[in-house]
Amino acid sequence: MRYSVYLTLASLVLTTGLWAQQDFSADIVTHDPGKPASTPSKMYVTKDKMRFESQQSGHNAAVIINFASQTSDVLMPERKMYMEWAAGQGPGAARTWAFFRPADVENACTEWQKLAWNKSGGECHKVGSDTINGRSTVKYEAKSSSGEISDIWLDNKIVFPIKWQGRNSEGELQNIKEGSQAASLFEIPSDYQKMDMGAMMGRH
Repeated sequence: MRYSVYLTLASLVLTTGLWAQQDFSADIVTHDPGKPASTPSKMYVTKDKMRFESQQSGHNAAVIINFASQTSDVLMPERKMYMEWAAGQGPGAARTWAFFRPADVENACTEWQKLAWNKSGGECHKVGSDTINGRSTVKYEAKSSSGEISDIWLDNKIVFPIKWQGRNSEGELQNIKEGSQAASLFEIPSDYQKMDMGAMMGRH
């Protein structure tokens, strides 16, 4: 199902394990080695909710993630419908819900090492201060039990990853705009109908 790509996009950002501490919007640009940069997707963040907007094959879609209720909703504007998954269900769920709010951007490894995915022997250490697109960040390096290394840059002000780089993919947030976000961005429109996932799965 093509809409699962948006939950995968959400997983990519949330795998870094952060809850933003300040409202903001930004463009997400991802890169695969040897390929042109992707078309930017839009991201909106407020307290315990996030919204991603993107387009694939000419179709628009949005994902709303609510950390308080632990649900992900995929909106399909062209059909005025939406699909909803609870924590532990849906595409990329195992990674999507591996998040926490760090108490100290200068000591994020302490919190990361408590996560389930790290119990297999992963390592993490702080590299030091760095500047990304004019913003002050703290760079971290994570190493999986298999030896794969990933770098993450945490923004000091919004306390959120604004750049990530691994063996198979990398990306960054661009055009970051701090400030309050409209509540309607994180709500399902009243004229949308919920898709019956049980009935849809039963047809396959």
